[in-house]
Amino acid sequence: MNPLGIIEREKTAFIQIDIQDKFRPAIFEMGTVIKNAGILARASEILNIPLIATEQYPEGLGKSIADVGLPEKTEIIKKIHFSCFGNKEFYDRVMELRLKSLILYGVEAHVCLLKTALDGLKYNFEIYLAADAVSSRTPENKAFAIERMRQAGVFIVTTEMILFQMLEYSGTEEFKAISKLIK
Repeated sequence: MNPLGIIEREKTAFIQIDIQDKFRPAIFEMGTVIKNAGILARASEILNIPLIATEQYPEGLGKSIADVGLPEKTEIIKKIHFSCFGNKEFYDRVMELRLKSLILYGVEAHVCLLKTALDGLKYNFEIYLAADAVSSRTPENKAFAIERMRQAGVFIVTTEMILFQMLEYSGTEEFKAISKLIK
């Protein structure tokens, strides 16, 4: 385990969890989640980071929110388990990618993100939570979920922290493209 939480870009994937149509009116500060998820989605293309999106029971909860702007090549995995790892397709895909770190964001923090984070730790992944791209129906559930993940060893970060840690230095075309995303 990496006690400093230094993200190794080549061994990392973004995991967007359940940012779906039916959640839009129910989630606390959903606009902020969508905005930061969109930044991460576009950054995945710029930085060449794998992005896997999940949809919890899409027949009832709808598809991923189009406003996020998922890249065309995004893998979208349907699931019914709260933990993404409960889905064999998800589990097989992250294992196939030979990842070290997963950066999680989406909804709901106290259900699917928490269960996925804990299972990810159980499978020896370093887990990072993009706390400004996460929410629940209530601010209390979001806050307690973040605290619970911190207790378990999840690195609590922000969208910008993730991106600038992956860039390492300025002056590159990637830096210019990422800078435009966050302004």
